[in-house]
Amino acid sequence: MSTPMHVRLLPRQGPHLWAALALGLTLSGLAAAQTSAPAPSNNAPARPNTTAQPGMVVVAGTVPDEASRQHILVRLRELYGVDRVVDQLGVAPLAAPPAWSEHVQRILTPELKRVNRGQIAIQGNIVQIKGEVADEGQRQLVVNTLSTQLNNPTYALRNNLRVAGPGQDKVDAALANRVIEFEAGRAVLTATGQAVLDQLLPVLAQLPGRKFEILGHTDAIGARATNVSLSLARADAVKDYLVGKGLAEGLLNTSGVGPDRPVASNDTPEGRARNRRIEFRVVQ
Repeated sequence: MSTPMHVRLLPRQGPHLWAALALGLTLSGLAAAQTSAPAPSNNAPARPNTTAQPGMVVVAGTVPDEASRQHILVRLRELYGVDRVVDQLGVAPLAAPPAWSEHVQRILTPELKRVNRGQIAIQGNIVQIKGEVADEGQRQLVVNTLSTQLNNPTYALRNNLRVAGPGQDKVDAALANRVIEFEAGRAVLTATGQAVLDQLLPVLAQLPGRKFEILGHTDAIGARATNVSLSLARADAVKDYLVGKGLAEGLLNTSGVGPDRPVASNDTPEGRARNRRIEFRVVQ
């Protein structure tokens, strides 16, 4: 499923102020990063929002200075193309770890395109990467590349990459640019949402023996706890519908992520609509 990539650079309070980079990308057949990134700061200055189209790279948040902002934008445009990078970066007087900007640029490598549904987060000198890759060889390649590029014993790399189950591309294609709709604020599928699931069923049936994880997501409006509960209830509603159509209950697991893994900015109605979604993952 082709959705925007997000890069967030945010200040974090502590004994010192420092900047954190969270990179998330989901592109059709390519890669992307999605982790437990820090939540956006409501006080962080940012550039005007631009509605992100599928396949765009959205760079949002705050960096310590204009030079860092320009360097990161240049690097991302080299990787993904000038027309695909949406600049929403702001600048604030933050204190960052030594050579922070240089380390950020070094880990923005082409190997990140091998990671699907992922995110890479730099918090001080802790680097976290999470997402899916096609096989174990690619997982090792991405991790080894990041370690080599950092080449600094003061930085720690936390690897949460996993190998995607066979058939994920078929599921993604069946759901590409489609929304499993629910009634507003409720875990009740609309007729349109049911129709999407009806068309997904034959694809799931073509993957015998595979298990599926159904993840519910919401936008960031309202209390996080409420959104997490709603996202899980919606994932359960999808599971119940598929079981009612004959899919074995034991093949389906559900979880509610709430607002924690956005694929678009929550600052626009369009972005919030993209974040309210159901995601399917093929489990090996």
